[in-house]
Amino acid sequence: MTLATLVDLGAAAVRLLPPETAHRATLALLGSGQRLLPRAAPADPALAVEAFGLSFPNPVGLAAGFDKDAEVPDAMLRFGFGFVECGTVTPRPQAGNPRPRLFRLNQDRAVINRMGFNNGGMERAATRLARRAQDGIVGINIGANKDSPDRIADYRMALARLAPFARYVTANISSPNTPGLRGLQNRDELERLLDTLTKEREHLDLKVPLLLKIAPDLEGHALDDVASVVLQSGIDGLIVSNTTIARPAALKSPLAGETGGLSGAPLFGPSTEILRQMRLRIGSRLPLIGVGGIASGAEAYAKIRAGATLVQLYTALAYNGPRLISRLLSELADCLKRDGFAHIGDAVGADIS
Repeated sequence: MTLATLVDLGAAAVRLLPPETAHRATLALLGSGQRLLPRAAPADPALAVEAFGLSFPNPVGLAAGFDKDAEVPDAMLRFGFGFVECGTVTPRPQAGNPRPRLFRLNQDRAVINRMGFNNGGMERAATRLARRAQDGIVGINIGANKDSPDRIADYRMALARLAPFARYVTANISSPNTPGLRGLQNRDELERLLDTLTKEREHLDLKVPLLLKIAPDLEGHALDDVASVVLQSGIDGLIVSNTTIARPAALKSPLAGETGGLSGAPLFGPSTEILRQMRLRIGSRLPLIGVGGIASGAEAYAKIRAGATLVQLYTALAYNGPRLISRLLSELADCLKRDGFAHIGDAVGADIS
C-alpha cells in the first residue's frame, strides 16, 4: 500500500468523526508524519504566477482557517499547494466560541463555522514560523481579539510580531464570528486601519506584502468604498472573499440554519460575482485572490477568468481529501490548453468586459 493511499484512507476515516474532532485529528496526523509525506509532482510551468513581488509555483493556495496556529504549513505545501495561508492569529490566545461551532452540510458540500478566531496567539505562531526553513510561500492571516479595547492596535501588534516570519500578511476584517469586526470594512475605519498597517510596515522596514480579506456580503456602495480606500492605501492586494452570512434558498441540509459563516459549494457563485465586481473597480492595479466554493480546476479557472490572479480553497478538502490538489492543478492546466492560453496570466480577467 502506497503512502498516498494511506493518506486517502486516513482522510476518509477522519471524516467519520465530528467536524472539529476530525480537524484536530487531521492536524495531529499531519504534524506527526509531515516529513514522511511525498512531495507532489511540480505543476505545469504554465501555471506559475508572479504577484506581490513573489514567485508562486502555481496559483492554488490553502485558505486561512485550516492551519490556524501554523502547525503544518510544510505538510500542506507537500500536497501541491502553491502557497499556504495560516491563521487567523490574534495577539493574545483566544478560546473562540462555545462548541459545537463547526457543521458539515453534506447534502450541500458546504460547511458552517462560528469558530470565533480560536487560536494560540501570536507568540506561539511566531515561534513555529521562526523554526521553518522558509521553503515555499507561507502567509499569515491576522485578526483582533474579541475583547480588545482597540482592534486596530491588535492588527498593528500582530503585524509587527508575525511579519518577519511570513511571505505576506493578510488583515482579516471580514469574519462574521467576531461581533462588530466587519465594521472595519466601513470607509472611515478601513482608512484608519490600512493607514496604521502601512505605517507600521514602513516603521519596521519590511517589504512584506499586505493584503486585505473582505466579505462576500458587501454591496454596491460598500464595494466602491473598499476599492477606493484600498487603491489609495498602499497595500498590495485583496482576498475576495470570506464566508457568507447569507443562506441560499437551495440549501438542503437540516443544519443550514446554524449561525456562522457558510463556505463551500453554495458560496462559489456569490463570491465569484463579488470578485468580478471588485476587479471591475480595481482594474489591473492590484492582484486579487479569489476564494469561495472551489472544488475543481474548472471552478478555479472561472475565478481566474473573473479577475483572480491567485485562488484559495479549504472546504473542498473536507470532502475530497488532499489529493484533490494535484487533480485540480491538472484540470486547470487542461482548461488553459483548451482555450489556447499559453500561460495562466493570460486568462486573468478574460471574462471581464
